[in-house]
Amino acid sequence: MYLRPEITISSLDADRLYKLIETLPESRFAGKKELEAELDRANIVDPEEVPPTLVTMNSTVKFITEPSQEAFTLTLVYPKDADGSDDKISICAPVGSALLGLSQGSEIEWPKPGGGVLKVRIEEVTYQPERAGELHR
Repeated sequence: MYLRPEITISSLDADRLYKLIETLPESRFAGKKELEAELDRANIVDPEEVPPTLVTMNSTVKFITEPSQEAFTLTLVYPKDADGSDDKISICAPVGSALLGLSQGSEIEWPKPGGGVLKVRIEEVTYQPERAGELHR
C-alpha cells in the first residue's frame, strides 16, 4: 500500500483536470487512472480557500525524490504548457501527478511507470497562483 496523505485541490483545478482526463487518450497519459483516483479522494475547495503552502496547478515547488535525495524546483503545468524546458513538469508526468494537492512538508509514494515506487517530499511552495491573488488563472 502506498503512502497517500490527505490532499486538497481547488475547484478550478479539479474541473480542468477532469476535463483533461476525459480528452487525453490513455496512450498519451500513462498515469491517467492514478490522477483520477487522486482527484476522487481529494478535498475540493474554492480557490479563495486554498492554503498558501499547497501545491496547485501552476505552482512552483521545491521537492526531493527518494531514495536518490535529488532536489528539484519545477512549476506544475498542464500538458499544453509543458514546453520541454527544465523548469516545468506536466501534470501528466508521474511526479507531476504526485505533487498536486500536497502541502509543504508532505510526502507521497507514487507508482513509477514500469514498476517500483517513487517517494516525493515537498520542501517549499515558492510560488502559488492563489497566494499571489490569481484565483481564476
